[in-house]
Amino acid sequence: MPNLEQAIRVLVVDDSPSVRQKVIAVLTSDPLITIVGEAADGAEAVAMVRSLKPDVVTMDIEMPVMGGLEAIEKIMHQSPVPILVVAAQTGVRIAFDAVSKGALDVFEKTNVGADGGAALIRKVKILSRISVEAAQKALGLRAIKATASVEPPLEEGAGVKIVAIASSTGGPQAINFILSRLPATFPAPIVISQHVIEGFSQGMADWLDAGTALTVTMATKGVQPEPGTVYLSPSEASMKISRQGVILLVPTEAAQVYHPSCDLLLTSVAEAYRDEALGLILSGMGDDGVLGMQALKAAGGFTLAQDEQSSVVYGMNGLAVSRGLIDKVLPLDEIPAELLRRAAGGELCP
Repeated sequence: MPNLEQAIRVLVVDDSPSVRQKVIAVLTSDPLITIVGEAADGAEAVAMVRSLKPDVVTMDIEMPVMGGLEAIEKIMHQSPVPILVVAAQTGVRIAFDAVSKGALDVFEKTNVGADGGAALIRKVKILSRISVEAAQKALGLRAIKATASVEPPLEEGAGVKIVAIASSTGGPQAINFILSRLPATFPAPIVISQHVIEGFSQGMADWLDAGTALTVTMATKGVQPEPGTVYLSPSEASMKISRQGVILLVPTEAAQVYHPSCDLLLTSVAEAYRDEALGLILSGMGDDGVLGMQALKAAGGFTLAQDEQSSVVYGMNGLAVSRGLIDKVLPLDEIPAELLRRAAGGELCP
């Protein structure tokens, strides 16, 4: 993991020479980024990662000889390194399959250029600062520990009426794990603001929906959240909950850094549900969601955070913890049981 002042060494993998050149042109416009190699297929990528030891790999998915999914599995097994999937929107579902195999984030190919250049550079810099060992530990969680203690459910009628989740880098993996353990009868709606590149929200929703008994859908204006359903904010707008308890979508502002906004969702949930809300802040770089957790705690809601050891990036959740805004800090594998307990009922999925 390089020092912030050192060059970031990147391997670019794509079967299209023109796409590789676009990625290289964007990345090398930043003086801290150096391209150490190019690969046209997954087999080349695996060999070059082993020999060149880059700090970050940008990885295509659909390639000859060896596809990106197989290459990611081999790289993460043999020579672990942060991987950014650069995929077309038509392959967005597969891109999130790549996340489940060890890739840390996704980026849309058509955004590789002047308009999306700054976002691509920012993602590469973020990934270069991630400990692969910590990420692998977080991604390796597949089941609830048999020895994990589970507290009894709260008294009947005391359960939270909504769960609001904020997350960024490392968040999709954590959300996927949490939702996979919750039953279809989960007695509260779940609303999520996850930072994701524009155009990829629906693909993420489809990916999450395939791995849980809950229903995962994109947030739609005017809908009242229902128990057993997960509502994912689109990246093109930010979700909030009105005081009447319905979903609203706020257009993204030009100067907005985080897409969608975690602070907006959490703050609105605090105003609408007050002490009947639970806010959960997961892995992620930056500080989005911290002000929202502050609002939830001030309103009497219950605030929960993923711990450092199970986080890919202990950033936004770490900041919320350090500011004293969190009622309970838990490892990822204990969060589903805590959500069930706070929602007053139900059993974990096997």
